[in-house]
Amino acid sequence: MQRPLVLFDLDNTLVDRRGALVDWAAEFTDRHGLENEERAYVLDMVDERAYPSTFDVIRSRYRLPMSADELWRAYCTDIAAMVSCPTAVLDGLDELRAASWRVGVATNGAADIQRAKLWATGISERVDGVFVSEEADARKPQTRHFALAAARCGTVLGDGGWMVGDNPVNDIGGGRSAGLRTIWIGNGRSWPPDDSRPDHVVPHARAAIDLLLLHSVDHTRTAA
Repeated sequence: MQRPLVLFDLDNTLVDRRGALVDWAAEFTDRHGLENEERAYVLDMVDERAYPSTFDVIRSRYRLPMSADELWRAYCTDIAAMVSCPTAVLDGLDELRAASWRVGVATNGAADIQRAKLWATGISERVDGVFVSEEADARKPQTRHFALAAARCGTVLGDGGWMVGDNPVNDIGGGRSAGLRTIWIGNGRSWPPDDSRPDHVVPHARAAIDLLLLHSVDHTRTAA
């Protein structure tokens, strides 16, 4: 029987990136002696997606003595230490693989920071493959991103599968366009009324995993 594929987004799906960034911005401004009102600016700079070039701008604004590269490397180390993946989600990834799922991570971002988070949280050792957009200049919602992520897991999009994520456009719209079924992580939000709905809406990643495990049981019964 073909092993089903599920791809998970990383930030604000498997890990709480937003919470880690808020903590990091507070520490960064304190460390460099910046006024409290600068926290919002620093947070805004890294919130959408941080790259080494982001720290060129931050360094210039505050005339910091260290290089942009040093600031970037410190950021990667700090965020990797601050971010975490709930134990129930880590256990769920193991449960999915034990139930014969191919489990992958499909994430936009810079490779060094994303992979640092994956290793620090223990996610890397619990998945079959990881694709980060910077590694081949293929960003969600491009279908090529999902195809490369599937390939990292040893399969192809034509075999079908699922995409789980929190972003309506990148994860749900992109996953649907790539031929995947979709699960949206609401994180306390309501689905945008003007967008085509995903196959399922759940509050968090563990709920998505439980749904997939139920789906695999139903699939096994059907196949039998």
